[in-house]
Amino acid sequence: MPVLVPRGSLYSERASNEKIEVEARIETSSMLKVLSTHVFLRQRLHPGLLDLVTRAGAQGVELFAARQHFDYTNRQEIRDLAEWFRSNPLEPFSMHAPLYSDREMGRGGGPSVNLLHPEKSRRIDAMDEVKRALETAEQIPLRVMVVHLGDREDTWSPRALEYSLTALEHLRAFANPLGVKLAVENLQNEVTRPEHIREILHTGHFKDIGVCLDTGHAHLGDGVSETIAQLREFIRTAHLHDNHGNKDEHLWPGEGEIAWDETMQELKSAPQTPAGVLEIHYALEEPNEVIVEKAQRAFEKF
Repeated sequence: MPVLVPRGSLYSERASNEKIEVEARIETSSMLKVLSTHVFLRQRLHPGLLDLVTRAGAQGVELFAARQHFDYTNRQEIRDLAEWFRSNPLEPFSMHAPLYSDREMGRGGGPSVNLLHPEKSRRIDAMDEVKRALETAEQIPLRVMVVHLGDREDTWSPRALEYSLTALEHLRAFANPLGVKLAVENLQNEVTRPEHIREILHTGHFKDIGVCLDTGHAHLGDGVSETIAQLREFIRTAHLHDNHGNKDEHLWPGEGEIAWDETMQELKSAPQTPAGVLEIHYALEEPNEVIVEKAQRAFEKF
């Protein structure tokens, strides 16, 4: 006797076929392999380092906008890199917005680039600095700019929401004509908790602004799986790095405690499979050849 399947059951033939199709799509989908130049932050960015990124098996690169590393205000430096990109297959996929406007990452007392600072003049200065970095896209065809909303100690409030909406609206208006889309990164602050990022994007009707899912920050906060679950519809790119659950170490995947097989499957199940950006800490001070080898191994997880 045939088994009768209730109408609308998850075990119906149609639902079963759809499930198989989704699983197949997840299984075969792959991330764009991207390496952030954050790992080279103590070196001046030059074509030789971009050659190393290519040797590591990367398809794209994320330029880390720190003036001592990549001076986004130096037009000649930008032209030199643009010429290299025109002659090589490596894609200039994204840029990480500047965190400081000086050449010492704030160690000399320089203020951070904080789009949500209580003082209006500081907020304006921060937006101007991010815009200077965005101007790089006039010569280097970036796709994404990763932005921070606030510093680590910033808390959530109606004012934080207002400042976030203002900053993203202004930066979006500047970035879109350059062909660049914004991606908000989840940080170790209250403003960028998953539920608050959702509120910001929904309140501002920012349908063209996505999320940069940072695995290390998620692991130190609500957990990687929970963060992905809350933000999956917005995820466009992902900063991939590891830690041991007590500080933001930016280790290579597999050198900390994050469950990478599960994490990669969850990221690939997002509506838009994000680019996977290895964002490894420069303080590890590993030789370039070690960086190439470890990046190659990490990209195998993609």
